[in-house]
Amino acid sequence: MVTSGEEEFDYKCELSENTLKTAKVELREDENTREQALEQFRHWILKHPAIKSCRTDAVFLLRFLRTKKFSLPLAQEMLERYLTIRQLQRHWFQSLDIEDPDLEAIIDSGYLVPMLERDNNGRQVIMSCAGRFDPYKYTSAQMARTHSLVVEALMDDEMNQVHGYTYINDESGLTMGHLSTWSLTDIRTLLRCIQNSTPMRHKETHFINIPSFAAKIIEFAISLLNDKLKNRVFVHKSIDELKESIDAKILPKEYGGQVPLSEMIESLKKKLRQKREEIKALDDMHIELSLKDYQSNCNDELGGISGSFRKLEVD
Repeated sequence: MVTSGEEEFDYKCELSENTLKTAKVELREDENTREQALEQFRHWILKHPAIKSCRTDAVFLLRFLRTKKFSLPLAQEMLERYLTIRQLQRHWFQSLDIEDPDLEAIIDSGYLVPMLERDNNGRQVIMSCAGRFDPYKYTSAQMARTHSLVVEALMDDEMNQVHGYTYINDESGLTMGHLSTWSLTDIRTLLRCIQNSTPMRHKETHFINIPSFAAKIIEFAISLLNDKLKNRVFVHKSIDELKESIDAKILPKEYGGQVPLSEMIESLKKKLRQKREEIKALDDMHIELSLKDYQSNCNDELGGISGSFRKLEVD
């Protein structure tokens, strides 16, 4: 059975005039286009032979429509992939719960946190700090689920859907312990999921403090991205260089901003608790998978390369 929220039929767009202008220019969105696309999208889900349960409320469907600039066929394809990878890669995308002691501890560490203010383009900024993740205590799957938990809490925000996301990755404290927890195949699979299956507008990715031993590994990961995303990756030699691209005031106080990281963490945890049941309910969505779905997932290797980053030669 296809599921939906009560708000499905009484959706009211409450975006600001400036954000609506951005949506019109960048996404080809207006009220008529939005209403027609939502109606057609819901009808398609209802008739889909494999989709047995799925949210059909407007805000959820707009994740996909806005990511794909209101191309309904592309949005439908992304929804199919989103539902599929959530089932094929359950260890990354399901059981997302702030009450999970390990996930809560990772959040408490400050490993991954959204900034409280948007950047100058209205984008949600998400910062990761590699050195705050303990690779000897937690697994790569727990790292991935932490990311999934945080972004699921953000993706229904319509400002985020329109303006997109900026990422800041502080790699200080990155060790071979972090890298060796990931196989090359898992890196490829995860990046494929981010690019093709996650309804988010990835606008900019910034790296700072990359250790010399990890430079080639970061380059390798970037090489797996599509050309559009490659062109949106920026590597900075210092925090001062980063501040030429990102307004310093929105960063944590520890990086020269105004709000301590601890306050940002508490704000995130409050949001995750508020949305806890909603995020857990995502696991109830279901798409029937064929043998071909499983085979294509298993066969999508790194061009025949397997193993872990331990075996990747670096200078």
